[in-house]
Amino acid sequence: MKIHIIFEDDNLLVVDKPACVIVNRADTAKGNITLQDWVEDYRGLVKNVLSDKEREKYMVNGYNKYDEFISRSGIVHRLDKETSGVILIAKNVETFIKLQEKFKTHDVNKTYVALVHGKLDSLEGEIKEPIGRLPWNRTRFGVLQEGRDAYTHYKVLQEKKYMGECLTLVEVHPKTGRTHQIRVHFQHINHPIFADVLYAGRKTARNDRKVLGRHFLHAGEIEFTDILSSKRVLYKSQLPEDLSTFLNTLESF
Repeated sequence: MKIHIIFEDDNLLVVDKPACVIVNRADTAKGNITLQDWVEDYRGLVKNVLSDKEREKYMVNGYNKYDEFISRSGIVHRLDKETSGVILIAKNVETFIKLQEKFKTHDVNKTYVALVHGKLDSLEGEIKEPIGRLPWNRTRFGVLQEGRDAYTHYKVLQEKKYMGECLTLVEVHPKTGRTHQIRVHFQHINHPIFADVLYAGRKTARNDRKVLGRHFLHAGEIEFTDILSSKRVLYKSQLPEDLSTFLNTLESF
């Protein structure tokens, strides 16, 4: 697996995850090489090197953060399998804990680029709807009143023509980090992401997949306050070739 490294120092590794690479190992990922496998191979991670007494200092709210750091190989957050873009990987447990806290306190700003079906009513807006796992389909998420609060801000970048339809390129800023949040929120306002097999509808997704092999969603930027310098840092990933090539085939309005 070839992974582009955006940045690396003694504490942090920032990588550009390719599309169709699963981030963490899981039962559902058996038989696939994951980003976690790549991280362990790249870093030569040694597991369980602390004694029980040493591990005790990493207890936070009943959870041992050292064990979590090891089990996730330092990967701080996730992207869906088909979503490409920036991922943060902590190289030690102290950095892992501090970065997780930054996500929890909303110190991390994430910027995505998505192509959605239809023409949006406004050039800029926010979607505020709670998201939860669907009781009747545990592989999917949706807007549920009993779900967790979720906020997604978007801004229109371009409008394109495709098969007699308007497709809209949007810059997206999720203020929360719910699973499938961007995909669910745009489905909810009837503008699903192009080629999204879970949320665009069976017929629509099938037609989209004839011209693009994965959903059009890319994590282009991540910004946060650096742990050591206390200055804002920004890491970027360019739009991948498959998405940019498809976008360039479309006419603008």
